[in-house]
Amino acid sequence: MLKRIHVEDLKPGMHLHALCGSWMSHPFWRNSFVLDDPNDIRRILESGIKQAWIDSSKGLDLEFGQTKEATEKEIDTELTPAIESRVIAPERTAFSVEMPHAAKICAKSREAVAFMFQGARIGKAIQAKIALPLVEEICDSVLRNPGALISLARLKRADDYTYMHSVAVCALMIALARQLKMGMREMCDAGLAGLLHDVGKIAIPLEVLNKPGNLTDSEFTLVKSHPEEGCKILLEGSDISEVALDVCLHHHERIDGKGYPHRLPRGEISLFAKMVAVCDVYDAMTSARPYKAGWNPAEAIRRMAQWSKSHFEDRVFQAFVKSVGIYPVGTLLQLQSGRMAVVLEQSDHSLLTPQVKVFYSTRYQLRLAPEIVDLASASCGEKILALEDPEKWGFSDLEQLWRGAGPRPW
Repeated sequence: MLKRIHVEDLKPGMHLHALCGSWMSHPFWRNSFVLDDPNDIRRILESGIKQAWIDSSKGLDLEFGQTKEATEKEIDTELTPAIESRVIAPERTAFSVEMPHAAKICAKSREAVAFMFQGARIGKAIQAKIALPLVEEICDSVLRNPGALISLARLKRADDYTYMHSVAVCALMIALARQLKMGMREMCDAGLAGLLHDVGKIAIPLEVLNKPGNLTDSEFTLVKSHPEEGCKILLEGSDISEVALDVCLHHHERIDGKGYPHRLPRGEISLFAKMVAVCDVYDAMTSARPYKAGWNPAEAIRRMAQWSKSHFEDRVFQAFVKSVGIYPVGTLLQLQSGRMAVVLEQSDHSLLTPQVKVFYSTRYQLRLAPEIVDLASASCGEKILALEDPEKWGFSDLEQLWRGAGPRPW
């Protein structure tokens, strides 16, 4: 029996079914488990959450409390993801305002994906409903300001690449779905599919995934098995949508029919699979791996444009470019004045006029006090002269310039 109680009444041995309140306030990414560690109860008390649902059929009961039968309608609203009913998008916020929220979401999302994938590795079924609150939070952040979470998710450590890659592709899929004028239901479907698209990588040995040199034929065959392995894993789970299954199985198909695993022709590849093909490649190219440094985001866009006629659906790729920008967040630019700047945010007016942070003078070869410049403003008097390679200039603090001070939270 489900029963709602005050968190002060939680005891070891109770089965926690759900915590009341915002998912981002929860001290755990998941809800349903037996409270066998007093420290878990302490974390709940410190979180500020006031009430929780327990399942007395799976753990200790409490004599008092509000039962599900007494509040059937209320619990259905509280414990069921409300994606279907959400029709109003959150208000857009500035990049600097969204960054702290995006950082928290990235940190918690990494924990959630790691838990799901590690559980799947030992045979635990993936439950899609558990991941939906996470997808909702990512969706809300992307709708408030897509550049914040997408750029943060691009920052990865070698040991968490697969997890943060899943978070990044989830965010990119949502941003692309929005650009394609999809509704909230489809955006969340796209996000969940992006989150789960690479689950098959857990079946591939790390020494193969992270190998610095060229793969042997047998190793490459093994890597190419991950879409089908992932589909098998998802089929053993619960509430997995057809979109997620399709995206997992077909995210490496190409419109020229030379992809894998089924070498599907353009007309047989779904829109969602075409979307994830773009998002997956972009994040892989711009992320640091154990065997290579990540590419400059703008350079990745330029290279992908060269491959677009064979790899990507043109309409989807063009929408993707509009969603992240020709000069994505973190891109190093030289302006006509000779000043160097890093991109902070895209403009609503033109892909060629992002908001940037100026910090260096090439004329005098010295650092300048950082200054935010909106290239879309008629009064700024600046234009982009060239895309620059950060390695050539040796700037070691570009990330801090666009992200802000402080350590990464993951």
